[in-house]
Amino acid sequence: MRKRTMILATALMAMPLTAASAAPAIRAAPSVTQFDGAWSVSVITDAGTCDRGYRYALRIAGGRIYYDNPSFDVSGSVNARGQVHVVVRAGGQEAVGNGRLSRDYGEGLWSGRSAASSCSGHWEAERR
Repeated sequence: MRKRTMILATALMAMPLTAASAAPAIRAAPSVTQFDGAWSVSVITDAGTCDRGYRYALRIAGGRIYYDNPSFDVSGSVNARGQVHVVVRAGGQEAVGNGRLSRDYGEGLWSGRSAASSCSGHWEAERR
């Protein structure tokens, strides 16, 4: 009887471990909405004749990048892995930026041109 109780107790203790280890690990897929919200972006010129730096308040919603100033045409997106691509146009000028966001911070490179000159540099962003 004691031997049978010992085997039963051992089997019962092992069952939850076996069931847990047999279950596949379920991990939530990253979503573009994890980057939604207000972001402060500093744009720094490293080469060219553009002003040394700018700061912009951007907003991300559903993976799309928005800037609330009708003087600028901003089209951009961020994917679920945080990869950013944005194009900014104003008058005859255009700038393209690429980089990566994490939960609260981001950084990348940009380049821009107008009819008279070109510039390039880097950008840094932080969630507000």
